[in-house]
Amino acid sequence: MDEQLVAQKLESLRRCIQRVESRLPEDLNTLLTDLDAQDIVSLNLTRAVQMCVDIASHWLAENAEATAPKTMGQAFDALAQSGVIDTELAIRLRKSVGFRNVMVHNYDDVNWEIVFAICQYHLGDFREFARVFSDLMA
Repeated sequence: MDEQLVAQKLESLRRCIQRVESRLPEDLNTLLTDLDAQDIVSLNLTRAVQMCVDIASHWLAENAEATAPKTMGQAFDALAQSGVIDTELAIRLRKSVGFRNVMVHNYDDVNWEIVFAICQYHLGDFREFARVFSDLMA
C-alpha cells in the first residue's frame, strides 16, 4: 500500500471533517438559510465520503485476497469481509455513498435535515475509518 498516498488522503479526510465542524450552524434553521454554510458543509461531507472510497479502493487493489467491488458502496462491504472494518461501520459508510451521489448528481434535491443529522451523528464514522487506516499504517 502506498502509505504516503493514504496518509495524504487521511489528512484530507481530517481537514474535511474539521471544516464541517467549524462551519455547521448550531441549528437546522440557520443551515437552511446560510448558503455559505450549506456549500462548505456539503462540499466537505462529499469530499470526506470520496476520500474514504479512495482509501478503501486503494487498500482493496493492493490486497489480492479481497474481492474487487463493483460499486463504491461495495468497497466498504469488501473491507468488512476482509476484517479491516466492522460490519456496522461498513453499512454506515455504504449509506454515505448514497448521500454523496445525491450531492453530486441531484444537488437541487438535497434534504438539509438529513445533512444536518449526518453532521450531528455520523462524523465519528469518518474518524473511525481514519483511525483504522492510521493504525494499519503504524
